[in-house]
Amino acid sequence: MSAAAEPRPSLTVPAVRARKGGEPLVMITAYDAPSARAVDESGADLILVGDSVAMVVLGYPDTLQVTTADLAHHTAAVARTRPSALVVADLPWMSYHVNREETVRNAAELVRAGAQAVKLEGGSKRLDAVRAILDAEIPVVGHLGLTPQSVHAMGGFRVQGKELDAAREIADDAVALAEAGVFALVLECVPDGVARMVTDAVPVPTIGIGAGRHCDGQVLVYHDLLGLEERRAPKFVRRYASLHADAVDALARFGADVRAGRFPSSAETYHMTDRMAEALDLYSDVVVTGGR
Repeated sequence: MSAAAEPRPSLTVPAVRARKGGEPLVMITAYDAPSARAVDESGADLILVGDSVAMVVLGYPDTLQVTTADLAHHTAAVARTRPSALVVADLPWMSYHVNREETVRNAAELVRAGAQAVKLEGGSKRLDAVRAILDAEIPVVGHLGLTPQSVHAMGGFRVQGKELDAAREIADDAVALAEAGVFALVLECVPDGVARMVTDAVPVPTIGIGAGRHCDGQVLVYHDLLGLEERRAPKFVRRYASLHADAVDALARFGADVRAGRFPSSAETYHMTDRMAEALDLYSDVVVTGGR
């Protein structure tokens, strides 16, 4: 019998930061215990409990509908699996936009749910929120480029940083966030040259999603890379499985077996002993005849 695999050591915030320029970091989203177990067993470095839960789990059209309570609920489910990967939870829209006190309170709610760090979107205008969270000893991941919580202001889900001034702004924001103390930066939907410039400019790891190969790591949504749903995948998504199609096929075959009387089989049924069957037959006769 083969020996059980040794558990991986838990990845820490300093360990993630130290991976700058080293082996690329792997971040994958997860929103519940089964997905967290699968992601952790795959060897991923970070689990992101993303506000993408709004679209891929809860059926909303964008990320703007979920609340801190929603994210805490899903973070707790992930954290209960005690993964070796570092658990990062998204701060949802309007959870860090009002004042420092509310920002810290919301970040703390995610930490109490099991997050080891939080992620928020935006550049220089979010520095006060970043500093407030860091002052509370909660590690922060930044997020620049396409920031889905700003979808209406941006005019849709579009590549960012395609013009020189926009590229410079992303780079300046990245430097400002790194100087403020974030330990990693997600770069979403920016040209690869911009991502490379930012990666070279900051001392913390960059994790790309639609940002090319020059980042210090990559992140994808669990449901996208596994093909768990049929929505049109963005250009940057590579599907490694087609689990939605496999699931529909399996469910249809179950339905066909039920309708044809093939399920359950004798092997899938609990059987009584002959003695018990005889006794139950006698009892049934009594019940049917009313004791006559």
